[in-house]
Formats: sequence, structure tokens, C-alpha cells
Amino acid sequence: MTLQIGFEDGERGLDWLELTRAFKAGHALPKAEISDTFLYRGTDTLLNRSAWIDGLGIAVKCATVFPGKDPMINGAVSLFRDSDGVLEAYIDFHLITKWKTAGDSLWGAMRLARPESRKVLIVGSGTVARNLHDAYSAGFPGAEFTVWSRTRANAKTFARDRDAVVADDLQEAVRAADIVTCATMSTDPVLQGAWLQPGQHVDLIGAYRPDMREADDEALRRARVFVDSFDTTIGHIGEVQIPLESGAIAPDDLLADYYSGARFERTSDDEITLFKNGGGAHLDLM
Repeated sequence: MTLQIGFEDGERGLDWLELTRAFKAGHALPKAEISDTFLYRGTDTLLNRSAWIDGLGIAVKCATVFPGKDPMINGAVSLFRDSDGVLEAYIDFHLITKWKTAGDSLWGAMRLARPESRKVLIVGSGTVARNLHDAYSAGFPGAEFTVWSRTRANAKTFARDRDAVVADDLQEAVRAADIVTCATMSTDPVLQGAWLQPGQHVDLIGAYRPDMREADDEALRRARVFVDSFDTTIGHIGEVQIPLESGAIAPDDLLADYYSGARFERTSDDEITLFKNGGGAHLDLM
């Protein structure tokens, strides 16, 4: 019998810190076979992501992104049994996307940010930004949140709903933060490397297309750069592909992904770490 797992049912069984432990366990298994397919029509996108992890199973996730529509993002997730390929479950797309996306960033921050980090700046005020607040609250107890958005009214609503302070000046807010997490739909960088301070951790989430990026070249040059998966970021996402193609950074500047073991770590209190959250169906599967 094929299960159907809805959003509310799934929410009752999930925990942010347990999710990071599931990611850790999943990366101890054989490396995932991953395939991504992107189709475009103007600003509209169909993203099809699939992954197979030997010993765990097969996941296929289809997402449609139609900017300006409500809801903007839709999709479906199918889970297949590893032993015989039988369809085991249909899982609510928004459930998987919420927890995987914010959980991915949380696990990166728990490994790369200074453990004493408490001042978290969220750039963006949409659904993903709200999920990030919840995830970071679990991973960094006692964190103080600031939110910045191009639309101040949206930032004020976010701050009211999520116990945060609204930032009027993005540059000042970046300079004051321990962790800067960006969840925007920007194609032009909103985060300037000149603003970054020693010891900070930067988490970039929003860019998912080859023409999108949230941080400028200087940010990547000043930081030690990490990604969740080389397979789902290089060649796919403008955040790293644009500066690679221009020569602003070199392939060796991408230091590690989650499969790199001990190389995925902060090495000093004063270095700037930068993590590109590219997602991937292997994380959905985990």
C-alpha cells in the first residue's frame, strides 16, 4: 500500500536537530547518484530532481516555480523502496521543501559558524525566511534575529510574527551579525563582500538558476567557500558558476561539500565561512 503523507502529519514527526542527524547518517552511506533536470519558460522553471542512495531508497522531486503566482512554488515528491523499486509514498512537496531547505542551511551553520554565534540576520522575509528562523532557533538557542527586506512592510510583518528586529540599513545589519542567511529571489547580488566581518558565517539559499546570485565576487573571494553538494551546485547555480566562469574564483576555492568529511569545517575564529545551499534530491531522501 502506497502511503500519502500530508503536511500536518509530517510536521508532527519532524525535529530540526534530528533532521541534521539524519543528514549526517545519510552521508555515511554510499554516495548518492544524483540527476537534475531544469526546463525554463521565461522566468518560469520546472526543476526535476532525483536521487538514489544504496541502502536508503530513491526519491524523485518535481518543482514548478512561477514567480508572481500564488503559490509561487508547487510540486510533488515520490519515494521508491530501495530493495525492489516499489512506490512507497507520496509526500507533501511543501513539507519536504520546508524541512530540507532550512535544515540543510542549519546543518551547514552548525558545522561552519562559531558555536557562540547568537546574532542572526535574515535577508528576505518570505516563507523560506520564516522556516530559517525556526531552524536557527533550534540550532542556536538564545539567538537574536534581525530581518531585512526590500519591502519594509513585509519585514515588519515577519518581525511581528517571528520575534525579530527590522533592519533599515542592510550594510549595518550585515556588519553587526554573527550569521547572515540570505533567502531572496535576486539575480543581482544583494550581499556585498566589503561588508563582511572576521568570524562571520554566510548562508546563501535563494539562487537556484544559472542566472541567479545573492552575493558578489568579493564575498566569495574573502570567504572560505563550501557547498552542500558539488554535483548540484557547480554548473547549475549562478552563485558559484558565474564567478567560476569569469575567473573571479577558481574551482579549488570551493573547499568541500558534505561528502568531504573533516575538510568541511571552520579552522579559525576569525575566518569568514560561506555556504551555498544548493539543495538536491539526496537531501530530500535523507
